[in-house]
Formats: sequence, structure tokens, C-alpha cells
Amino acid sequence: MENARDLTEHTPRSERKRRDSFGMFDGYDSCSEDSSSSSSSDESEEEVASLPASLPIIKNNGQVYTYPDGKAGMATCEMCGMVGVRDAFYSKTKRFCSVSCSRSYSSNSKKASILARLQGKPPTKKAKVLQKQPLVAKLAAYAQYQASQQNQAKAKTVVPVEGFDWGRYINSNNFVGAPVTCFKHVPISKCWGDIAEGVRVEVLNTDNNLPTKVYWIAGIVKLSGFKALLRYEGFDNDGSHDFWCNLCDSDVHPVGWCATSGKPLVPPRSIQHKYSNWKAFLVKRLTGAKTLPPDFASKVQECMQYPFKPLMRVEVVDKMHLCRTRVAIVDSVIGGRLRLIYEESEDGSDDFWCHMYSPLIHPVGWSRSIGHRFKRSDVSKKQEGVYDAPADLFLKVKDVDQTGEWFKDGMKLEAIDPLNLSTICVATVRKVLADGYLMIGIDGSEAADGSDWFCYHATSPSIFPVGFCEINMIELTPPRGYTKLPFKWFDYLRETGSTAAPVKLFNKEVPNHGFQSGMKLEAVDLMEPRLVCVATVTRIVHRLLRIHFDGWEDEYDQWVDCESPDLYPAGWCELTSYQLQPPAAQTPRDNQMSVTKPKKKSQQYKGHKKTTTQQLKEELLEGDDFTFLQGVSDQESNGSGSYYIKQEP
Repeated sequence: MENARDLTEHTPRSERKRRDSFGMFDGYDSCSEDSSSSSSSDESEEEVASLPASLPIIKNNGQVYTYPDGKAGMATCEMCGMVGVRDAFYSKTKRFCSVSCSRSYSSNSKKASILARLQGKPPTKKAKVLQKQPLVAKLAAYAQYQASQQNQAKAKTVVPVEGFDWGRYINSNNFVGAPVTCFKHVPISKCWGDIAEGVRVEVLNTDNNLPTKVYWIAGIVKLSGFKALLRYEGFDNDGSHDFWCNLCDSDVHPVGWCATSGKPLVPPRSIQHKYSNWKAFLVKRLTGAKTLPPDFASKVQECMQYPFKPLMRVEVVDKMHLCRTRVAIVDSVIGGRLRLIYEESEDGSDDFWCHMYSPLIHPVGWSRSIGHRFKRSDVSKKQEGVYDAPADLFLKVKDVDQTGEWFKDGMKLEAIDPLNLSTICVATVRKVLADGYLMIGIDGSEAADGSDWFCYHATSPSIFPVGFCEINMIELTPPRGYTKLPFKWFDYLRETGSTAAPVKLFNKEVPNHGFQSGMKLEAVDLMEPRLVCVATVTRIVHRLLRIHFDGWEDEYDQWVDCESPDLYPAGWCELTSYQLQPPAAQTPRDNQMSVTKPKKKSQQYKGHKKTTTQQLKEELLEGDDFTFLQGVSDQESNGSGSYYIKQEP
């Protein structure tokens, strides 16, 4: 599902009696656990569920798969060179043996294109992300080995990003950056509310010919994430000397810092003759003005102390088998993002990146406690100094009541495909676990032994009730091979003899997140979670955001929750010394994207002429009354209203 990326971490950072009422001009004159439900790559054929006799069978390295049509023919993977049954290969063109190889190929092309651009060459042609097919060869041991070798090789060749300037990028295209308050998990976000245009700060004065550091007052002209466009006091409406900086930088201070620290305030050389009495000028300009909190710098540093430490052990999803977890060890922590090394990795190259608040990591013993599959470690000798991460460090999920009406095996729903995050697919509850967790499978593209099922909590914002996509005008991906198009849920449920998961079991909370379509941000490419890239919010459906990676085609887009810890404000990478991947190229789409004003909400209505969809909903809700919120536009969904078929009491 996700291949890891290498990065390095480093985090940079005298009281004096005041002489006047402001105290800000004194210097002017001169931040392995075992499990009963575990499975390993050596799982025996006896563990595989029985298959319909009408389907041919493929056995490959101990794995068992259905062979949909029985057509003859072989194919060779363009990424790893593995030879296998052609119809079992990934994609319509059968170019790759697995989704892993397809993603690796695309990522390599992506990096080559970025590198070409940095060298002044046109970008190379990239592979397209194609519809996910059964992961036959991916689950074979040899394909896994080859894919991991490719990932290890490219992990050592991260594209340098020197030269990308958020300020220049925002200014030249009149972009708007998502405000820091949209990101609850980033440093200083809770203290950011009062920082706005017009706030004054003390910053380095670079417009001087003095041999030592001197400072001057500047006001915020524009904010984009952590980045601020500043203008020195005295330039008035002249923006020719405006400059961008990160407000969490160690050289940005609240007004009054120079006075208490004994640092000189010196006006810029370009305007030093504009006023004869600069002190009087500043007193007049700063009366009633706002500045940063006096403890701003210390709060930044405090917020960048993370509870996870190297050598802590955790359970994390197995990137090669989504259905199970493995033990991994924290290798490094950067801005709250963890580089995890799977315990069996001898050379430390088999790694996985995620945020410390990711739903993909858990305390050791979690899998056993809820009945989730777990791969037992083959490591006989434990690494010195390794210890289990305390359970209270992990993201807490909402408590749910499973004693009443609850999810059942076989129920249908809609879910974001973790192997193709640009799609929401027809899906099925395959197994109900403890504590509200569910194993989900994508209809039409599952391995016969459930090797590609994935775990979502019942409150996850990545699963939706039947009809969610239709109501919100999102394209729903039907099961692979399903020919009755356009897809209709009523027909599909009747044909499969299935029931839809009750609407009331899904998470309907919509926080007032503050995102708007067109806002810029930094986002993790969850198919390559080592990379954090320049990105744009292109659509908002209540709490669901469509993230577009600047310079790449739409098929690389990802549906992400508004509270995802994999989204960051502009300047986060700079603040945490994490490497930011710039846009691959400038496109007309990027240049035209701008923040749109919220539209008026559509009206809720009760009842309408019966259609097959209406009949389906009545059957699912057993005749109860319900209302719709239909045709909702992207920007109208910041409120807390229900956005599903809503069952009335």
C-alpha cells in the first residue's frame, strides 16, 4: 500500500530594564507480539477459505487465487520482470504484476520528471494510475521481494528541492494558503488564532550595510500557513521590499523583544532619511497594534517536543499485506512523523512512514486484543534498548456500542480504496472485530484468502453508507467486471442478496474545519508516504477533501479527511526540516485555481416520487421516514449537518 521514504531531521533555536512606556525602542539608538489471529507470509493453503467450484484456481507460492475467465497467456512485469499469468496481472494493459510495481513505476517516473524540471529539461512521460485489479502476483513472495528491492533503491535517491519558494509560488499565482488553524495536529496551531494581517513583529533588517545583526518592525501583509508576507514599517503602501518568512523562525520576535534583549532597532537603509524622528514614528504606528504573544518562541519549541522516541516498538500495518500488522521500531521522529523499521529488517531498509496520530499504528498487543491478523516476528534476538511504546501515546478512537444493531459480515457500504485513494468503491464488511474495528474488502478485486482486506474503525471518515456518492455527486467505482452500468445499488443488492449497513452506524460529524477549495498546503503522498508534496484542495464534500498534487494528473489525487494528520500548512516542512517535494510542473489548472466563496446551501426536503433508489432506501430503513441533503455543493459543507440519508426517529 505504502512505500517508505528517507529523510533527515534537525530542529534548529538578558533581561533589561525598559526606558519608556512601550519598552520596544531601547536598542534603536545604537521552536514481537504473538497473536491467536496472526498470519504470516507462509500461511498454509488450509487457512484459505473454500472457493466456488465454478471458478478455476491459481496456486502461487502457497497463495491461492481465483482465475476469473481462464484465458491463456503469460505476461512480464515492466517494473520487476516477474513472469506470470497475464489475466492475473494488474491494470487493463497488463504491464505490471501488482499495484506495488505499478506505483513504483509511476513514482520513479514522477521523480525523473521532477529532476528533469530542476535541470531545465521537459518532464518525462509518466505511467497512468489504472483501476485496481486482483493483487495476484503482488501477494506472491517473489513479487514482494522484487518490489521491496525497487523501493529500497529509490529510497536512497530523494529529489532535492532547493530553489522552491512558497512565497514566490503564492505571489506569482495569487494563491491562498490554508490557515494554520485548519491543522489541529501541527505545532502552535492552538495559539494561532490571533495572528492575522496587520500584526507587527520584530525581524532582521536585511536592508542595511552594518557588520552586525540589526532588527526592525514589520507588519504582516498576507498569511499563507506558517508563511507570512512582511513589510517593514515606513514603506507604507510601497510593496517593493516586501519579503516572505516563516513566523516560527528563530529570527521573528514579538514587538518589545529588542528592548528586553538589548538588540538594536535600525530602520532600513532605503528609507532611513524618510523621517527625522523614527522613535516618534514607531510610537504613533504601534499604538493599539497587535503583536505575537511574548512566549511565542518558547511555545513553538514546546510544541515540537514529541512523545514518540527512537527504539519504541509499535504495531503497524504491513505495507505488503494490508490485512495484517507487524511489529516495527521507531527509527526517527520528524515533526511528529515517524520513520518505522519493520522488526525483521536486517539492514534497516524495510521501513514505513506515518504520523504519530495515524490510524495505522497501534500499541504492541493491539492486534491480539481485537482479533486482527498479525505477523509474528522471526527475530530471535531483540535489539538492545528497544521497548514498547506506552498505549496512551496512540490516537484514541471513539467508543462505540456493539451490543445493539451493529455491522455484520457481508453488509455493503462505500469506502475509499487504500490502494487507489482517488476512488470511492463498492465495498463489503468482511469481518467484524472487537472495539469497533471492521475488515473491509473492495468488491470485485479481492484476493481469495482476504490478503488485501483492510481495517477501518466504524467511526472512520473513510467509510460511507450506501448512496453517499450518489447524493454528493461523487463517482462511485463499481466492482471490477460488473457490467450493468450505470451502477445502481438497488439492483446490485438484489442480485448479490446483500443488505446495506445501516446509515446510523456511520460517522456523521462534520467539524467546522475552515478549508476552502483552491487553498494550498503540504500533503503526504499516501502511496509514497515518505514524500510531502505541494498540493491543492480541489473539492470539499463535508469533511472529505479532494487533494491534488500540483503538477500531476488528476488520477494521482487523493480523498483525505479534513482532520488527517497527513495534511500540513505551507511552511511546515521548512519549520520541521522535512524535505518538501515541489510541483512537477506549472499547469493551467494550478494557475487558474483560486479560493471560491461559499455557496448557499441546498434545501433539505422530505419525500419525492418513488424510484428504484427510493424503494431501496425504504427497504433498507424498513419503512422509516428519512430526509435527504442532496446536491450539496463543495463549499457548503463546513457545518455539522448530516450529509447522509438521514433516518428520522
